[in-house]
This record gives sequence, C-alpha cells and structure tokens, in this order.
Amino acid sequence: MPMLRLDRILSVYTAYSRREGSERIKKGRIRVNGSVCLDPSARFEPEGLRLDCDGSERILHENNTFLLNKPAGFVSATEDPKEKTVLDLIRQEDRFPALFPAGRLDKDTTGLLLLTSDGALCHRIISPSARIYKLYRAEVNGPLTEEDALAFAAGLELDGGEICRPAELEILKSGEKSEALVRICEGKYHQIKRMFAARGLMVLQLKREAVGGLTLPPDLKEGDYIRLDEAALRQLFSTK
Repeated sequence: MPMLRLDRILSVYTAYSRREGSERIKKGRIRVNGSVCLDPSARFEPEGLRLDCDGSERILHENNTFLLNKPAGFVSATEDPKEKTVLDLIRQEDRFPALFPAGRLDKDTTGLLLLTSDGALCHRIISPSARIYKLYRAEVNGPLTEEDALAFAAGLELDGGEICRPAELEILKSGEKSEALVRICEGKYHQIKRMFAARGLMVLQLKREAVGGLTLPPDLKEGDYIRLDEAALRQLFSTK
C-alpha cells in the first residue's frame, strides 16, 4: 500500500475534508500511533495506522468490510430521514465515510448483511452475473409441497411479470406454519416475499444465513458485526 500524506489520509478515512484535516493537524488535534503530528505533508502507510482524531481513535485498514448480523427494525441504507439504518449499528471508530451496505435486507428481515467501502467488491457480490448465491431461512403461513419446490426450480413469475432465475426451495417443515430454506443468486426487490406470494403464501419471518461461501457465525448476536479479513473474502467467492 503506498505512503500517503496525513491530510490525504484524513480525507479518505474520516469525515474531514482535506482542508479540515490539515487545520486539525496544525492545531495538534491529530495523533498518529500515539504521537501528535503537526505536519500535514508527513507520509504514512495507512494499513494498520493508529489514528486519533479529536480523541476518537481508530486503526486503519485498506479493506473495510464487515459482516453484520442485522436485527429487524433497521433499513439497509447509509442514511434515512425517518428510520434507523444499519450504519447506526457500527461503532464510531469503524464508520468510514465510504462504508455502505453491499446489497440490502428489508427492514423486517434479519441475518447476514455485508457492509464495505470497496465498490468493486460490492458489485461482485450483488451482480446476478457473478452468481453469488444467498441462502435464506423463511417461515410462511401455510403448507409447502413438492409442487412449490418444482415451481421455484423452474423460475417463478412475480407480480408485474418479472421472471426469477431458477431457485432452490428445501422444505424443512410443512404445516399451518411451514419452514424452508431458499437459495437464490439474484436480488430483486422483496424477491423472497414475492416468490412465496406467487405461490399464495405470506412470509412471516425471513433470515439470511449465507452469502456465497460465508455463513452467519452462530455466536454472533443480532446487532453485532465482525471485520472480514482477506481469507474470509476469498471464502465469500469460494461457493457460488
């Protein structure tokens, strides 16, 4: 990773503009690896740098990708005038300016959501052509049959005439309330709910359990998150 000027580092990794960062540096309000730096042109390698801005310390990483166990009640957006967003669950020291959700989960849907500052990575995750499968656990309000599984596999037609790519429906329990796993490789608006609606069923609960080769850690509590290292990112693309 190349060496960058300190004022440039602040403009990339904090909410400060380059000019604002430079002013804070000259006033002694920025510490680098524990020591005050007064020179905006001083160069550092950002990876692993311990940066303290006005008393808020963070360790910088080239890769800022997090796996969040999203609870219900949060929208998948960077900001919203009325709703709480998934970024409200991220600690201040990890709220890098370019951080955004890689794809989305509905407000009432829970489970695995990736947040990243890497636009190319986000595109790879959400592009249907990349065939990154997502696994959901769904509870619906009626019985599921083999006919439903065959309809999912054939490619359902949604309301409005949209055609889904073939999907896998694994029935775990069938009855007055049924439970199933659904595996898809695209992300149309409210897709899982609309797929079940096409079969005359309503989704009662929905949780995403996996994206590609990444699965939701069983010990990760709702609202908590972990940083993904390079090995985990390779795992993401290991299963499609």
